[in-house]
Amino acid sequence: MQEAVVRRGIGVALSVVALLSSTPASAREALLFDGRKVATVIHSDDRPLELAAAMLTRDLLKVTGIAPRRSADLQDCATLCIVIGNRGSAVMDAVVRDSGLDLDSLNGEWERHVRVLVPSRSHPGRQYLVIAGSDVRGAIWGMVDLTREMGVSAWEWWADVAPQRRKRLAVDGGHRLSKAPSVHYRGIFLNDEDWGLQPWAARTFEPETGDIGPKTYARIFELMWRLKANFIWPAMHDSTRPFYQIAGNAQAARDHAIVAGTSHAEPMMRNNVREWDDRARGAFNFFTNRDAMIEYWRVRAVEVAPFENVYTVGLRGKHDSEMEGAATPGIARDALAKAIGVQRGLLAAAQGKPADQVPQALTLYKEVLDLYGLGLKVPDDVTLVWPEDNYGYISQLPTEQERARRGGSGVYYHVSYWGRPHDYLWLGTTHPALIREQMERARQMEARRIWMLNVGDIKPAEYLTQYFLDLAFDHELFGQRARAHMETWLARQFDAPLAGRIADIMTDYYDLAWERRPEFMGFSQVEPTRPIRIGDHVRTGGSEAWRRIDRYADLVARAEAMAARIPADRRDAYFQLILYPVRGAASMNERNLKLDLAALHARQGRPVANRLAQEAEAAHDRIVADTAAYNDQRDGKWRGIMNMAPRDLPVFARPVFPKADFPRKAGCGLDVAELSFVEGRPARHALTVHGWGMDGEWRLADQKGIVAEATHGALTAANGFQQRIILSYDGGGAINFGTLECGGRRLAVAGRFIRAGHAAAPVEIDRTISLTAASPAAMNEDWEVVPGLGSRQAALRAKLNLPSRDAPGETQPLRYVFETGNEAGAELRVVAVPVHPLTSANGLRLAVQVDDGPVRILDFETHGRSEDWKRNVLGNMAFRGIALPQLAEGRHEIRVHALDPGFLLDRIDVRLDGAADFYGAPPLS
Repeated sequence: MQEAVVRRGIGVALSVVALLSSTPASAREALLFDGRKVATVIHSDDRPLELAAAMLTRDLLKVTGIAPRRSADLQDCATLCIVIGNRGSAVMDAVVRDSGLDLDSLNGEWERHVRVLVPSRSHPGRQYLVIAGSDVRGAIWGMVDLTREMGVSAWEWWADVAPQRRKRLAVDGGHRLSKAPSVHYRGIFLNDEDWGLQPWAARTFEPETGDIGPKTYARIFELMWRLKANFIWPAMHDSTRPFYQIAGNAQAARDHAIVAGTSHAEPMMRNNVREWDDRARGAFNFFTNRDAMIEYWRVRAVEVAPFENVYTVGLRGKHDSEMEGAATPGIARDALAKAIGVQRGLLAAAQGKPADQVPQALTLYKEVLDLYGLGLKVPDDVTLVWPEDNYGYISQLPTEQERARRGGSGVYYHVSYWGRPHDYLWLGTTHPALIREQMERARQMEARRIWMLNVGDIKPAEYLTQYFLDLAFDHELFGQRARAHMETWLARQFDAPLAGRIADIMTDYYDLAWERRPEFMGFSQVEPTRPIRIGDHVRTGGSEAWRRIDRYADLVARAEAMAARIPADRRDAYFQLILYPVRGAASMNERNLKLDLAALHARQGRPVANRLAQEAEAAHDRIVADTAAYNDQRDGKWRGIMNMAPRDLPVFARPVFPKADFPRKAGCGLDVAELSFVEGRPARHALTVHGWGMDGEWRLADQKGIVAEATHGALTAANGFQQRIILSYDGGGAINFGTLECGGRRLAVAGRFIRAGHAAAPVEIDRTISLTAASPAAMNEDWEVVPGLGSRQAALRAKLNLPSRDAPGETQPLRYVFETGNEAGAELRVVAVPVHPLTSANGLRLAVQVDDGPVRILDFETHGRSEDWKRNVLGNMAFRGIALPQLAEGRHEIRVHALDPGFLLDRIDVRLDGAADFYGAPPLS
């Protein structure tokens, strides 16, 4: 039923395509192109709407092949003209007089527009497709909606998604009043630009500036228009000249009606990294050099007063560091309050109006959140921007008292990050389902004033940027799954019939990265930099590593097969948005996992170690080749934009690919780890046959109920004296695993066939009973399903309106039932998604009871950058264990009570003595 709803939603979203077909004209149809003539574009006589009209004109040319006329004079309108303007502008007033159009619905509104087809009363036969904004940006969003209906992607330029040519172009001319944006300020932060955006701009796109200058920012601002974003934090690393020191940057923002700000570490529109020179100005120390800092802030406040800004207030160190000179947190708190007071005075003087009428924000990032918790008093009109922990989990949201503040609240969120415990600057891998869940809780907790997304270099995170900003603009999108939004988006980039299969590919891509991001596969850390080590996927003997390699190999095969079906004019876009990230993630995993397996098998004396090292080397070379291909696309348009080794961290370096000599001997061995099938449940597992350096043949015999992809083969130097055979079970009947003949011996295949009491009954597999939290049988009214999230693609969330409680009391528990075949010692491991307490008034606790045993309170809250927190965010899981020294034979029940709102439960594992210690989720029971 749910899938049907999703499919219906996609149909509605794509219905706009039907408007562009060659169906007969309707009374409400606006015919923009009849195959010969294209509508004229008329715009208000101001710079932002002149640029908007120019963008629409270019889009019409790409879709129709004919360049439309563009003018600021309504008299240039012929049969049909598209009129873009804000209410009260001269051109819009002229249309109102000539048509009788009523625009009173736009009075006092923020970024809304009316679109309607109306006839001219003075020129028979003339029609106006009016796009009237309550303000300039409202008109621009109306223009963007029109381009979307024309089939132009937001990523038309930034990802080379070529618009499709139309022989006829018509859109609905009925009256429509747009909804107000759900979030007031919706923006992007260009950050960690050192390895992509800045070198690309400086050397390829804007060499005349040699940096991210007005030409680059104009392209960025146009992208923001297409994404309906209105707020920028400019690039600010020391690799980049400051935004306000490059002529034309600030004017480009004004020309595009983009609101400017500065990052959490840059108060008063200043870029401290390049603008504050210790030799010239002294120390960046509010205690010892206050007058110089105040003058530094004052000058910029005056310079930017004519522009539309949201001013970051506060005080941190010179560059994303703690305040300089504060001996204690209490001293830092008091100095921060004083600095904010000084800054507000400067803003009031520069603007000539009270400070509470000047938009300001304080981002409670890192140590500033701690100072806020110590009682920092923030003026009521200043927006509090709550950060996540840099890895996707919002650190804190407003309490009921904080929600009443006049300045409201916002969120600062990352899909790209430089820092501890490890960077993820290369590929965009944050799970869309996590973005949906976290921003939904922000929405429900009324943090709706500012949503700022750290997009890094833009290019590796196109879809994630779109999704975040779509949610910011229209909260109704929270009513659909992240997967449904992705499919709709993909249909706009590529052919609609292919969107579902591409969405399957990308969902698997995000699911695999959820277990561990590609950048984290070296199991190393940074700050301080720690070397690569053998990863935890091989600690169970290698089967888990192979399962991950196999999943990525299947993913790549599907992505490459789909590439052949993509229209030729969009194959570059497919490579950038789909194929490069999928292949890159797969190659990074294959390289590291096969090196780990090579080390494991070298210790066992197995010559396959050399073969695995060769395959790992080939995987690394694919990353190099794919990155070069990315940068060479479009005759070098993107040269320098993609870097496969941001910060040159150890995980990206070309590793040593070892080669060893192994003693040769006859015979063969058999790896059968995880060769467990459950009655009635289709599955595929691998059987590995390996030798010791001597050629030999093998043959499987006497299998029943399972199908082997190969029943015979040879162990040779070409395959490293090892072959993996996939065994498939269709779920019907019992299994006989049969025998393997190899090296003159017959070996029994020691698999396990498990009979279940009924189709949904949990069973023990390899000494573990793994229970998915979002089991329908377990549900009650205190919890809600979060689709797409967690190790099993569904998690349970304790509802956000629950009160915090210290004991179960009258709460209804989740109930999970399982059985054991004999008495054994066990550990109950409760696995959660590592969120933080919802607000400062809440904790992050569960109450758990097994059978009639004691109620245990499990506290999942982490503090600061503890080792517990680092482990959690690197693997997107947090767990707590309960020892069960004597778990009796028979039926057992686990009861789980929510003690705090917002807790996200992933799964529960009952690990009997001797259970394998999987890195990721064990086989589903």
